[in-house]
Amino acid sequence: MKGSVASMATAITLGASTVLGAATNIQARKSSDITPITVKGNAFFKGDERFYMRGVDYQPGGSSKLADPIADADGCKRDIKYFKELGLNTIRVYSVDNSKDHDECMSALAEAGIYLVLDVNTPKYSLNRKDPEISYNDVYLQYIFATMEKFAKYDNTLAFFSGNEVINDGPSSKAAPYVKAVTRDMRTYLRARKLREIPVGYSAADVDTNRLEMAEYMNCGTDDERSDFFAFNDYSWCDPSSFTTSGWDQKVKNFTGYGLPLFLSEYGCNTNTREWQEVKALYSEKMTPVYSGGLVYEYAVEGNKYGLAKIDGDDVTTNSDYKRLKAVFAEVDNPKGNGGYNSTGGASGCPKQSKPNWDVSNDALPAMPAPAKKFLTSGAGKGDGFSGKGSQNAGTGSSGTATQGSGDVAAATSGGSGASATSEGAAAGLKPAQFSFAPVTVGLVTLVSTVFGAGFVLL
Repeated sequence: MKGSVASMATAITLGASTVLGAATNIQARKSSDITPITVKGNAFFKGDERFYMRGVDYQPGGSSKLADPIADADGCKRDIKYFKELGLNTIRVYSVDNSKDHDECMSALAEAGIYLVLDVNTPKYSLNRKDPEISYNDVYLQYIFATMEKFAKYDNTLAFFSGNEVINDGPSSKAAPYVKAVTRDMRTYLRARKLREIPVGYSAADVDTNRLEMAEYMNCGTDDERSDFFAFNDYSWCDPSSFTTSGWDQKVKNFTGYGLPLFLSEYGCNTNTREWQEVKALYSEKMTPVYSGGLVYEYAVEGNKYGLAKIDGDDVTTNSDYKRLKAVFAEVDNPKGNGGYNSTGGASGCPKQSKPNWDVSNDALPAMPAPAKKFLTSGAGKGDGFSGKGSQNAGTGSSGTATQGSGDVAAATSGGSGASATSEGAAAGLKPAQFSFAPVTVGLVTLVSTVFGAGFVLL
């Protein structure tokens, strides 16, 4: 939080329920007038004001032409004009080159009042859902830690995604412990390095097979293991539709009682003409007790025809989807007050194994790979960027199962391997009251990832 320094003990005690801006690494911070976003209960806050994401997914070039839009200062400034016209306060970027400088674009975004939600993975540095045990290694963690170190200094870095659509069907749910372990490790790294505690969470696929179980799983266990938020990609509202026809009413009902901030990391079905009527529902009091807004897929026009604007060098041409979205955003205000959020938050119970849809037997997580523990004290160093060799078949993997509480900084930085880390630390005993919520009953459109790495998925 800008202007304040929280003690490490307080940060650990509050854990996932309240993400503090414990920025003791002041020298690395980039000063700005933008207020860092924090978590209170199941909502995001900008100071004392409830914060709702009004954003777009932003990766010009898509997966076919990987480029870092935050390192492209000219392109970033070109597009900020259109972000402001839309009335946006957030963009999501799926992949950045962590060897590049990002100061100019991040400063320009901050001046425009725009926050960044960042996926820390790239196609070459990500978990492989078919072989998560091998791909969860010290080379991978060094890369994503280096990315976090780069972006933690910016006050307008809103959140980090630990993964995107890694779990996209029943069999791939076996990778869930590794997704959760990466999330734990990212949160531990921020605390160990005394960086600003930026919220860390996961972006789930648009499938009803196990989305509920994944949401519960990322919010169960000790506080050091739980996420700071949960998000999912949702294309179930296809105009002409409604709050009830789309099934969004049931999702609100089913996620009522969930203790973490929840938002849509992608939305905007383009089966028919996009009238953006879901925007009116998303920012209404029918949904704000559970949801904190969302991110439209996507800004730049690519082959999948979801884009709002065609980019040709320095020229940007907005289309009819852009114009309709701009009009709807302009007429839809956020609810007054706190939007009916759950101020206490709270952990979920861990989901029970239910093959074939949920093939995770308990909440045991892999221990942090032993060679990666040095990064917690000495830092991750420089990133290899897009030119790196990749991590999925490199490095040293986990040595075993972690004891609960291993994400506590004291336990994680001890001399043990991580598998034998004590659970007597501060976080180990922190098991807040657990809440439950009903299973999702509405079938959704399935968007299947075509990238096995799955830490980085563009549709």
